[in-house]
Amino acid sequence: MTGVRKAELHCHIEGAASPALVMAQAQKYGADVSGFISGDRYVWSDFTEFLTAYDGAAALFRTPQDYALLAQTYLEGIAAENAIYAEIFVSPDHASAAGLTPESYFDGLAQGIEAAKASTGIECRMIVVGIRHFGAEKVEAAAGLAASRPHPLITGFGMAGEERFGRVAEFARAFDIARDAGLGITIHAGELAGPDSVRDALDHVRPSRIGHGVRAIEDEALVKRIAEEGVVLEVCPGSNLALGLYPDMARHPFDRMRRAGVKVTLSSDDPPHFGSSIGREYEMAAEAWGYDAAQLTAITRTSLEAAFVDAPTRAFLLGQLD
Repeated sequence: MTGVRKAELHCHIEGAASPALVMAQAQKYGADVSGFISGDRYVWSDFTEFLTAYDGAAALFRTPQDYALLAQTYLEGIAAENAIYAEIFVSPDHASAAGLTPESYFDGLAQGIEAAKASTGIECRMIVVGIRHFGAEKVEAAAGLAASRPHPLITGFGMAGEERFGRVAEFARAFDIARDAGLGITIHAGELAGPDSVRDALDHVRPSRIGHGVRAIEDEALVKRIAEEGVVLEVCPGSNLALGLYPDMARHPFDRMRRAGVKVTLSSDDPPHFGSSIGREYEMAAEAWGYDAAQLTAITRTSLEAAFVDAPTRAFLLGQLD
């Protein structure tokens, strides 16, 4: 299925750093990464250790040039798998931890995005995320920053982090701020937390998209509601399998939700941490459920129709599927 055009809506840019790139950064800064990288793999055994590995890798991107390299490397890599569009989650809190201003962080990422577009033609946009377990005040600050439109490639707002922290209602104001500014709205829900987290997201945030959302399958009425409301799910099967939600693809709910009328898309989340990529996600779906090129392209079409882009860009991207 290498010839199928692909699109990715759910990828954390710091989590897209390959072990090879992180080891090169570690050499540059004289850092030790042996605690979370072994050979060419990230090493972790549970979600807490995964976050440690994620933060350890992210800490090695410290300048706008580092972030330009990260974005360009990731985007050129997925373009080689025939991806034509991607959205990356970007975190002002990670920028602050690295000692960067949000503006220099966004500018560095944008340089990498433009370089990848020049070399491959791939389009990319940024979604600012607040980190849920940092608390409502921090998430509102991220929303306010996104709403100020500090860079033209920022087109959406979302919330990531530990979804079992707090209640969705506590973060509703942040999403109101972003929505009022005309930003696309997405929120992580229904992965490590159950269907109630998805229902709360729908009730309190009114997102057009939900990151993951797969645990909704445990509530038939909720699946029906998602389908009826047309909310798009950014599904990341490789992540779900790596974190132990499902034992294998055959038992992953992606296909059941698709058949129930839910708008589902494929993404890779934190690809090297989960041994995946956008190309691998499409391959796994084809292998598990026998999807042909037309069915996989339909998934890409759903992604592009749900993308946080202007109408001319969307039309241009959709035209590449014909």
